Amino acid sequence: MARVKRGVQARARHKKVLDEAKGYYGARSKIYRVAKQAVTKAGQYAYRDRRQRKRQFRRLWIVRINAAARTFDLSYSRFIDGLSKAQIEVDRKVLADLAVHDIEAFGVLAEKAKAAL
Repeated sequence: MARVKRGVQARARHKKVLDEAKGYYGARSKIYRVAKQAVTKAGQYAYRDRRQRKRQFRRLWIVRINAAARTFDLSYSRFIDGLSKAQIEVDRKVLADLAVHDIEAFGVLAEKAKAAL
């Protein structure tokens, strides 16, 4: 039985990792062992931060809604409570966009929320 030579697969695997590590500083982009660690850690950060990004955007939206609601003499929690009691279902992303770009429309929602409370 002929012996098995695995150089092709090893080179392909190394090349794949080094291609993913392109642009990293120093040995992290040139030496396979170091690059493999760097790519693995980068993947972990990317996985974690895809989830954190959703949390961070929600926090940002809430801050913007709160700031806009306070110009209409409502706190954030009272504003959201009023919207739910008025059976207005608008998500925080849209509310934050209205608060920044169309304050008149936000004002209409704020008045409805106040009336429902």
